[in-house]
Amino acid sequence: MSAEKKKIGKKKKDSQLIIRINTEERDRFVSLCDELDTSAAREIRRFIKTFVAGHTPEKQQEN
Repeated sequence: MSAEKKKIGKKKKDSQLIIRINTEERDRFVSLCDELDTSAAREIRRFIKTFVAGHTPEKQQEN
């Protein structure tokens, strides 16, 4: 599959969110993500999407 076909339907990741967390907590999170064969960034993005969807009225989600 070409790179162009992979991009179709995906939104460009063009922004960053910088947070400060405890080093031990971060290391435990990253380690667990590795064990589960996922990435910390992917899990944070999934959390954000779920959180926003759960706190957005249905009419706004349709747009």
